[in-house]
Amino acid sequence: MCSVSRPNRLRAALPTLSVRCVNLGRVSARFLAGLGAWLLGAGAATGGSLLAVSALGQGLAPAPSQQLTVAAVNRALASEAAAHSRSASPMPPVSSSATPLTPHTKKSSPPPSTPAPTPTPQPATTVLTSPGGTVVAGCQPTGAYLFSWSPAQGYEASRVMRGPTAYASVTFDTSRKMVTMVISCTGGVPSATTKVIRDE
Repeated sequence: MCSVSRPNRLRAALPTLSVRCVNLGRVSARFLAGLGAWLLGAGAATGGSLLAVSALGQGLAPAPSQQLTVAAVNRALASEAAAHSRSASPMPPVSSSATPLTPHTKKSSPPPSTPAPTPTPQPATTVLTSPGGTVVAGCQPTGAYLFSWSPAQGYEASRVMRGPTAYASVTFDTSRKMVTMVISCTGGVPSATTKVIRDE
């Protein structure tokens, strides 16, 4: 069944084997089928491994962080300051009008109740920003008060005069720049004056 019309390269290459007839038609088909099966198996194993590692990595890796905008930071600082000021307000003392239990034969009138104190209004806060950071400030009867401050990325907060005082201040520093915010109150509304000093 060997074709004589085609040159037999194997016969020329391997004279010592004394091969009469070589038919590579079936061998090449088997070889290609085996190679295809091997590639399909290797691809399936690789894909399965990558899927397993990906699923495992999602459980181990932390969730990607969310980049915050200046507006989002200001909203968060304002809500934090409002929550802090609500929890920091002093609670009025609780008066107890309990009397010891003793058997009485005649009816007694209930003890007079003390009126509940009216809650004091919380001071309004304002978010003030600068290149060095953000401040949440408010005005109190004795002056400006810093509820919280947050340095911008690369800055550190230093020299904080929280107040309440006529001029509350905070300084945000880097190795090359110093940003000082001075907060004062006018008409019950805090405002900031910002001073930037660069090291050259």
